[in-house]
Amino acid sequence: MATLRAMPVLEVAEIARSGAFYSRLGFDGHGAWGDPPGFLIVQRGDVTIGLTVPQSTKPVRNEWWAAYVYVSDAPALHAEFAREGLAPTTPQPREYGLIDFDVIDPDGHRISFGSDLSSGPHGPGLGPERGRG
Repeated sequence: MATLRAMPVLEVAEIARSGAFYSRLGFDGHGAWGDPPGFLIVQRGDVTIGLTVPQSTKPVRNEWWAAYVYVSDAPALHAEFAREGLAPTTPQPREYGLIDFDVIDPDGHRISFGSDLSSGPHGPGLGPERGRG
């Protein structure tokens, strides 16, 4: 059996507001469920994120990254987001061998976008040089 992909699911206050924000990040909507919608799937390329309204009144918030998205050219994507007025953080080369930046969505979720500083055979963020062997 093969593992095909993962989809982080983020709790959001309003599906429509969050869907509009992720649309500005270049994600397309791929179905909303409920009346009113309580779940939405958005996708950009091979990256899929689920957005859901909370199932309880207990507050939930990630303390750091809600999702990390590997891209081919983080500085170019940063420029795209900056042109859209999305206030991305400055791209920084990191000790883990990637250059990345963050965007904060309307619900406070930190989404990071990063690309390898040196390509390897295992793909972005993976390989023995990253602590995996």
